[in-house]
Amino acid sequence: MRILVIGSGGREHALAWKLSQSPRVRAVLCAPGNGGIARIARCIPVNPQDAAALSRLVQEEKIDFAVVGPEAPLASGLVDALQATGVGVLGPTKNAAQLESSKVFAKDFMRRHGIPTADYTTYRDPDSALAYLESSDARYPLVVKADGLAAGKGVVVARNEQEACHAVRRMMMEKEFGSAGDRVLIEDCLRGVEASYIVFTDGDTILPAAASRDHKAVFDGDKGPNTGGMGTYSTDDILGPNLEREVLETVIRPAVDGMRREGTPFRGILYAGLMLTEQGVRVLEFNVRMGDPECQVILPRLQSDFAELCAALCRGRLRDYRAEWNPGAAVCVVLASGGYPGSYTKGKAISGLDMAEEDSRVAVFHAGTRLESDRLVTDGGRVLGVTAVERDLASAIMAAYEAVNKISFEGMQYRRDIGAKGLK
Repeated sequence: MRILVIGSGGREHALAWKLSQSPRVRAVLCAPGNGGIARIARCIPVNPQDAAALSRLVQEEKIDFAVVGPEAPLASGLVDALQATGVGVLGPTKNAAQLESSKVFAKDFMRRHGIPTADYTTYRDPDSALAYLESSDARYPLVVKADGLAAGKGVVVARNEQEACHAVRRMMMEKEFGSAGDRVLIEDCLRGVEASYIVFTDGDTILPAAASRDHKAVFDGDKGPNTGGMGTYSTDDILGPNLEREVLETVIRPAVDGMRREGTPFRGILYAGLMLTEQGVRVLEFNVRMGDPECQVILPRLQSDFAELCAALCRGRLRDYRAEWNPGAAVCVVLASGGYPGSYTKGKAISGLDMAEEDSRVAVFHAGTRLESDRLVTDGGRVLGVTAVERDLASAIMAAYEAVNKISFEGMQYRRDIGAKGLK
């Protein structure tokens, strides 16, 4: 098989890394890729948003199937364009991708199909939203969400009226997230423990992946602003068999069946961001692709052939695939540029990667790197994801941070408590 991975982050590195391990794969290409992906795949400088160029590429390179990593190309209809060329694509169509590209669509969809989620109201004009936040009806804390894609940063948990009004002004009036803030959701703040649950589906069969738990805030103890993700871990006891069954029956199956009944069958990777509350499971959001950095702990635990999984999904034959998972634990610590998620500088030399990867338990996934002459330098906010797989969570945490301590670049920042929640 010849496979194209579309994207340039740590998730795409993990996808290419896992696909390249299959004996059935002759070549992995990546558009556009990054400095780390270039070590294992042929990187081609094509923008993931350029559907016409990617359509030509899959035909010229005789690609068997493509895997779309980021959310923006999915939301803009890249899958529709690639499917028109006859190539298989792992990812949902533009209409199905609305589960992520529009939080209003997703919440209304959940309401229609009885999927448990927080109560909410939708606002198109900032004055109406501000009037509600300043009224006696508002109950704090509450959550303000930009409707559209905002790179994981368009969600604010507001403790009081001042924070909530500031969030609305940033989203709707100052347009911090562009058109994503044309509408906002204001919803109840759920209390509990978060979990990420990801499944593969061909629109009928559902194949669950290992559960994981992300760490969004930039600083230890979940302090500071939200980021795209500062690390994650995966163990079987994040949900356990009974809770996983509940999630499949009350969230995943109704979502897959509901999309099919509404004429927009969902095929690809469905990600449910969950809050485990005292009242039961509630859905925070849906994503329509592998999480980043969740991908960096899920795929290392997959012991089966990932290329065969993708091929079966693209053919609508996922029922013929059997997945086996490592029963241990995986931890990913994200190394970020100084200043992230705010402003930061690029081009800082990275050292110590070879030493870190001498450990067979460790894989380092590149998120924001580039090759500059013969050296590797930083090229993004999140730079590297250091992943370790071990027999249990405590051992995986230790192995990951041992590897982190071997890597350095100017301004490097990272959380020192990734996975700690799972030990409590």
